[in-house]
Amino acid sequence: MSKSLLIISRQAPWSGPAAREALDIVLAGGAFDLPIGLLFMDDGVFQLMPGQNAKALQQKDLTANLQALSLFGIDALYACADSLADRGIFPTQVAGEDLEVLTAEELGALVNRYDQVITL
Repeated sequence: MSKSLLIISRQAPWSGPAAREALDIVLAGGAFDLPIGLLFMDDGVFQLMPGQNAKALQQKDLTANLQALSLFGIDALYACADSLADRGIFPTQVAGEDLEVLTAEELGALVNRYDQVITL
């Protein structure tokens, strides 16, 4: 049986390569049917905001990668409720129907469910 993997994405989409690398790891794991989850916390929750203009920063848009997650069998998507609230973002504003918003207490249980955790 494959070990499960949780990727924690903590960086804003345009602050450097970490956000893209997190999505790349998740997509690669999904391509190999690895049980994988993706948690957005801290500034990583900004990746979930719709209507981002990547061209203004001369970057590639991450929206297509996020939309492709379900095609790769990645349905375990989570966001930290405190991270959203600290940034003035309501859960109804973020992209993703399958996104589960978790409290601090629920985050601990989530991390414990996975065999391996990578934070970017």
